[in-house]
Amino acid sequence: MSASLSPKVVLVTGCSSGGIGFSLCEEYAAQGCKVYATARRLEAMGGFTHNTVERLVLDVMSDDNVQDVVRTILEKEGRIDVLVNNAGVLCTGPTIDVPMDEIQRAYDANVFSIIRMCRAVIPHMASRKSGTVVNISSVQAYVPTPWAGIYASTKAAMHSLSEVLYMECTPLNIAVVLVTTGAVRSNLANNRLATYPGLPEGSLYARYLPNIIERVGMSQGTDSMPTDEYARRVVRSTLQGRPPRQMRLGGKTLLYRVLQWLPRGFVLWLMWRRFSRATK
Repeated sequence: MSASLSPKVVLVTGCSSGGIGFSLCEEYAAQGCKVYATARRLEAMGGFTHNTVERLVLDVMSDDNVQDVVRTILEKEGRIDVLVNNAGVLCTGPTIDVPMDEIQRAYDANVFSIIRMCRAVIPHMASRKSGTVVNISSVQAYVPTPWAGIYASTKAAMHSLSEVLYMECTPLNIAVVLVTTGAVRSNLANNRLATYPGLPEGSLYARYLPNIIERVGMSQGTDSMPTDEYARRVVRSTLQGRPPRQMRLGGKTLLYRVLQWLPRGFVLWLMWRRFSRATK
């Protein structure tokens, strides 16, 4: 069977059960793709319903592991048609209170991992003059909020990288799709709440701890988009012959679009007012 008629081969990062990556794998498989689901722990990816989903251990913060996984897929399938850079971590707290090792981990997982994955996959896509790179980002890249400065800055960096990759991949006939994500129901926020260590002793922002915790769970409100719906829209668009350059999906995306057009000083004042109703 020719490559054009063969099922597309899709590699997705960050596929733990209950998250966006897991649902993306399920939907790509439902559309007839051969899917490689990856996460740092194999046992974190239980529950796939399609036998065309294969699980691999992948730490996107490891150069060697990234190269090994890509090599394994290429040796088995001969190609990777779609790369979905979904892996990432939340990083919550006042900017000056977040430990430096946690900041470095956030940049490694949310920004440097994209470069690692693209370095490993794009040359093979270029050799075939075909492929799609999908980067899963956040509305926080456009309008940051208090208590999420590190996370927002990593997503802003991802946006810049994605736009440059879009340009630089044009002569290679590789599509780059940036998915700006609003509120989507997933385990990411709950996992962060379960592991959030709180503020360091003597923090200047101790009175704002309730606001910080509220901010972590903001994406899980009543307006959050179901993960399976989000996955359907992303998969449908990214499997097109000519995928869109950018998508915006999830709750609050319209609000954030409006905020982008308002005077910046007013928006920052509004965000501070919204997330600083401290307990006296």
